[in-house]
Amino acid sequence: MAWWGKIVGGALGFMLGGAVGLGVIGAILGVVIGRKFDQGFASNNEQFGSSQERMQAAFFTVTFAVMGYVAKADGHVSASEIRHAEQVMGHMSLDKDQRKVAIGLFQEGKKAGFPVEDVLEQFRKECGHQRNLKRMFMEIQIRAALSDGRMDARENEALIFIANRIGFSQAEFETFFGSAQGGSEDVYHHASTLEDDYKVLGISSSADDDEVKRAYRRLMSQYHPDKLVAKGLPEEMMKVATEKTAEIRSAYERIRESRKQSQTIH
Repeated sequence: MAWWGKIVGGALGFMLGGAVGLGVIGAILGVVIGRKFDQGFASNNEQFGSSQERMQAAFFTVTFAVMGYVAKADGHVSASEIRHAEQVMGHMSLDKDQRKVAIGLFQEGKKAGFPVEDVLEQFRKECGHQRNLKRMFMEIQIRAALSDGRMDARENEALIFIANRIGFSQAEFETFFGSAQGGSEDVYHHASTLEDDYKVLGISSSADDDEVKRAYRRLMSQYHPDKLVAKGLPEEMMKVATEKTAEIRSAYERIRESRKQSQTIH
């Protein structure tokens, strides 16, 4: 919650913009909360908290703004897409003020002329080499697009654009997309078929046991809640990451059980 205190205290513009300017992420947040940040109100960036807090604030801002952008990509924001945004807010256990800001960011992302390229470029720089953090971000955006039970071509195009802009290849995006499809339509709940379980782990059913185990361990490490929070995932989103790891663990256990039964039969 410390990063939220920086918003309330008016320091976020400096945190996200540095001495040379606010940066588009800080500027968008400033519009939403009705505060014009003054980049000159302090001479020492250190007093505004750690790089972790800075990243948490950026992640929060970009997550909901880009979610709005993706939802509007097909020209219409569906009730299920709005519900998905609300589900993410629910998982974050946002208080009244935080929820109001999240909704405001979603609305900003829906607007014509939303500077998505500038937002994604700053987000990419803020994340640096934290690919696991960016992977979590893409997971949320893909689930948002799938929340109405279909993927519009324009939404798919927007997601590929977003993935490329923050440093992922087409092949990596397709892996994320397959994993997101493997989960149920209701966000972050468990897969329901064995085929879905393989998608969750990002492997094919022809993978041998060692490959299955390696995929499981890799994903558990990538989505480990404590590791993600340490790298900049807002603490309020820890439950989202926890449920993702539960989904991965359940998929792995069902695959193992299926293979044991198959060996017994043969």
